[in-house]
Amino acid sequence: MSHVLARIGRRRALQGAAAGFVVFGLLMWWLLPLGENPPSGTISFSTGTPAGVYQQYGVRLRNAFHKDMPDLKVDLRTSDGSQENVRRVATGGADFTIAAADAVDTYELGHRTGHDRLRGVARLYDDYVQLIVPRDSTVRSVADLRGKRVAIGPARSGVRLIADRVLKAAGLDPQKDVKPSADGIDTGPDQLKRNEIDAFFWSGGLPTQGLENLAEHFTFRFVPIPADLVAKLHEQGGATRYYRATNMPESAYPSIQNGVAVPTIAVSNILITRADVSPRLTEWVTRTVIKSRDDIGWHVHSAQLVDLRTAIYTDPLALHEGAKRYYRSVKP
Repeated sequence: MSHVLARIGRRRALQGAAAGFVVFGLLMWWLLPLGENPPSGTISFSTGTPAGVYQQYGVRLRNAFHKDMPDLKVDLRTSDGSQENVRRVATGGADFTIAAADAVDTYELGHRTGHDRLRGVARLYDDYVQLIVPRDSTVRSVADLRGKRVAIGPARSGVRLIADRVLKAAGLDPQKDVKPSADGIDTGPDQLKRNEIDAFFWSGGLPTQGLENLAEHFTFRFVPIPADLVAKLHEQGGATRYYRATNMPESAYPSIQNGVAVPTIAVSNILITRADVSPRLTEWVTRTVIKSRDDIGWHVHSAQLVDLRTAIYTDPLALHEGAKRYYRSVKP
């Protein structure tokens, strides 16, 4: 009897080991293409302002690329934001970047240089429009900005694009009815503290480090952007179709919001590249972006929202061939 039990035990152990190898093999198949050496060389990645989420995400993503593709050098390039990022990739100044969908569509609708070469890699997370004023400000709506000193973002930023449109939707001329400045998240918070501006626009993932830092030393609040204003925004046509009414959750900046959500606008971010970038490289990049979500999400909250089920929706751009290969490989 003991010999029989021993044989059964060995058989079960072998079966367990075999099952373990199968699971391990499937895991490795998902993480890395078996039998394939990682891409090497150098790529450039355009991010954003140092205090913004694009830069934070880009730094963490570069670390993830290094783990999966140790011989691939990633050159990060800061920028003013989405509009500059799109132009860089379209004209060959960068290989990959993150940009808001409205900035991508605006570039395409304008038939600007290289617009037809742009391709999508993955839908990432949403940007939220955040209009910031001092706690004791008399500004309660966008229309109340008339005559105020307002930072509307650098000329080539996504913030500028959306701030101009929001002001117009509220019946304000961005150049005549407010006193505009080209400051963004890097300089706007300090200027608000020094009373050099009355308000500033920011569009980014939640939370943004620049605003978290401001909350530690200065009491501010968010001006709501209600759904009826978003409806007027849509009347402008074109890329405004990518704006949707939503609420900034109360957990974004707890010490500022005090448990209250803020009506505002959201727009999706897309990881983009060009049609001529290697499909093999793009497939590896796509894989790393998806599988590094949780690790990056510990440090950059917005990254937690990257989802395989929605990543393929890179409208207004068609998917790059390399990204298609990856999504097909993991399709159930």
